[in-house]
Amino acid sequence: MSTAIDGTGGTLTSPGDDRGFFGHPRGLSTLFFTEMWERFSYYGMKAILTLYMTKSLVEGGLGFDEKYASVIYATYVSSVWYLPLVGGWLADRILGARRAVLIGGIIIACGHYSMAVNSLPSFYAGLVLIAIGTGLLKPNISAMVGQLYSDKDERRDAGFSIFYMGINLGAFISPIVVGFLAQHLWFRNFLTSMGFDPKSSWHFGFAAAGVGMTLGLIQYVVGRNRLRGVGAKPEKRSAASSEKFDVVTGVLAVAGGVIGAALGLYFGDAGAISALFPAVVFFFAGYLLGTLRMLAGNELKNVLVIFILFLFSIVFWMTFEQSGSSLTLFADRLTQTTVFGWAYPSSWFQSVQPIFVILLAPAFAWLWQRMGERQPSSPGKFFYGLLFAGIAFVVVTVASALTGGGRVSPLWLIVVYLLQSIGELCLSPVGLSTVTKLAPARMVGLMMGVWFLSISIGSYIAGLTTRFFAGNDPAVLTRAFGIFAAITLIAAFVLALLTPLIKKMTPRAA
Repeated sequence: MSTAIDGTGGTLTSPGDDRGFFGHPRGLSTLFFTEMWERFSYYGMKAILTLYMTKSLVEGGLGFDEKYASVIYATYVSSVWYLPLVGGWLADRILGARRAVLIGGIIIACGHYSMAVNSLPSFYAGLVLIAIGTGLLKPNISAMVGQLYSDKDERRDAGFSIFYMGINLGAFISPIVVGFLAQHLWFRNFLTSMGFDPKSSWHFGFAAAGVGMTLGLIQYVVGRNRLRGVGAKPEKRSAASSEKFDVVTGVLAVAGGVIGAALGLYFGDAGAISALFPAVVFFFAGYLLGTLRMLAGNELKNVLVIFILFLFSIVFWMTFEQSGSSLTLFADRLTQTTVFGWAYPSSWFQSVQPIFVILLAPAFAWLWQRMGERQPSSPGKFFYGLLFAGIAFVVVTVASALTGGGRVSPLWLIVVYLLQSIGELCLSPVGLSTVTKLAPARMVGLMMGVWFLSISIGSYIAGLTTRFFAGNDPAVLTRAFGIFAAITLIAAFVLALLTPLIKKMTPRAA
């Protein structure tokens, strides 16, 4: 067995010889379970967050109105997608990926435990900590998966597929566990019998998310020897090799941030919180504008195609990410939550989407491989992603029209999540692949940041949809869901019309 010296002075088994985890490097098992538990904590907390904020004080919630809760939720979920830009930068230049993952996991766990305390300051502190910790952990654990394999290792794609299964496994299990603790009547009665306030069940749910992240950290530390030479602290850069700071780009970025903050304060309705997200978006917009001015020729064409897909990506995620906002309240207030007389928590609907992804992902991998050169182009797959997302909202529009002040069958939401999952599998992996194919070599990291920023913007819009439930008027919901369905379907067909142009601009997008 061949060995190499790692960055810590130890020995590292060469990637091709390490097949200790189902034919893959043993380090994959450590990263698989770390990410699984991190996603357990994230999706478990996300499943009950909107419900906790909008439930009355008598029910143990915070009693926020839907408008304010929507701003808090939107700001939080969007930050989870733009802070990885900062976390990746810190790991590349200061911490190293392995240490960034550890620090990020610790901060995430502290955030969940903070939310387990029944006070408003600890609630806000918890959201901030979880967002910061996720920004450190999420981009760098994925980077470490890639470092487990050599450039020519044919197991790489399969390794990422296994890793992706861990994400969805955690996302599937967590709403069941956390939702049971937070909402189920049996557990509330159990708390009463033990002398606890049954309204504190929400905080047991948040604590369970923290326990999940703690378990992930424990096995990450225990399995650290499997990651020798992976995610090591970067070497110090010489002054000659350091990137030069471009003054114009910096000025545009700062000016953008100031303009965004001012717009948020002027048009927002939650004070400084309303200014945070637009400030971040306009900051990156200014930075990207400054960067683009230095491109020309094929590089400029490729980046323009990325920005075209960026706009359509926003449309997709603004519907998809409503699973934690409007669709969560639709499940809680307008969907039947009993089966044969047995009541289950409304947050359990959050487990439907991940299980569909787990079941369908292998089928889609087989389908694309089977079709070979006959499979749709990258923008073609984007079209199908948007099409299924739009049809999903046609379904929920019909369901909301049928409520009539009552509750509809849970099958409506199950169909919505099935269609969204098909759309995700058409669009999400393709988006990541297309960015890596089209981005200039020196800008791959930046363009990946653009992709994550599209998810962040879409998530922010999705978070704001909670306010449509103010007053619980089915007519308002039907109109709102119908508008989202129309926007998404129109976007799909506009993209279909643009696809020939995109192919002409850059054949690599095909």
